[in-house]
Amino acid sequence: MIERIHLDILRRIEQEGSLTAAATSLHLTQSAVSHSMRRLEQRIGTRLWTREGRGIRLTPAGDYLLAAANRLLPQLERLDEKLGGFARGEEGALRIGMECHPCYRWLLKVVDPYLSQWPGIDIDVIQQFQFGGMAALYNHEIDMLVTPDPLARKGVVFEPVFDYEQVLAVARDPPLAGRDEVAAADLAGEALLSYPVEPSRLDIFTHLLGPAGVQPRRHKTIESTDIMLQMVAAGRGVAALPRWLVDEYAGELPLAAIRLGAAGIDKQIHLGVRSAERRSRHIDAFMRLAGDVR
Repeated sequence: MIERIHLDILRRIEQEGSLTAAATSLHLTQSAVSHSMRRLEQRIGTRLWTREGRGIRLTPAGDYLLAAANRLLPQLERLDEKLGGFARGEEGALRIGMECHPCYRWLLKVVDPYLSQWPGIDIDVIQQFQFGGMAALYNHEIDMLVTPDPLARKGVVFEPVFDYEQVLAVARDPPLAGRDEVAAADLAGEALLSYPVEPSRLDIFTHLLGPAGVQPRRHKTIESTDIMLQMVAAGRGVAALPRWLVDEYAGELPLAAIRLGAAGIDKQIHLGVRSAERRSRHIDAFMRLAGDVR
């Protein structure tokens, strides 16, 4: 019954001082404004204003509607701004799923400047060890997937943003510390620490131990990166992790990084998004920023 234009007209009359000026500011003719308000009066069954010479005087009903206009229009205008921000990719949320669990520290380096540059975008991170990233991306449960192992699927595009080497984190004490590389046979007597995911998703099994038919003496899973590297530093085991991560912790803990195999294991962090949303401004900005962070 009451439309936004009716509220706009009453507020503009109050601001401009006359019906003619209000119509001009709304880019309407005076007759269009009068006709719109007259139809509203007919619907509600009461007058909203009376004419006094060249001016108008609001009735009690008109005063009530004007008060509502002054209260509601700022909220509607803010709503317009927010919806426009969504349309431009400047408002909303970016939900990120993590399949690269040690990459969380790298992600923080991207998130911090991104939040400063995009104050209208909130970020939520899903980091579950049994997380099915591709299904979550297809089902719109997340907007972006961080993974070192992208899968080629229709409707999804992956882009590499960061190169790194997977290495063996060891304590600085012998017997392994000081070596340039380790072979699969060198790990047969070691306790291997890893995140709680299937061995088929762990590079040290798929690239080194599996092809050689070697199993570590013991395989223990730990969820926390901090605890895992504390255990390694204490000589309780070894762990396959990104070199940059081991180097960061080596400033605080007695750790060393050793190449896995003669050729090493080179990896990349990929960001995957739905193809239709790749050019969204806030997603494109995150991709670009991620490619610059080291």
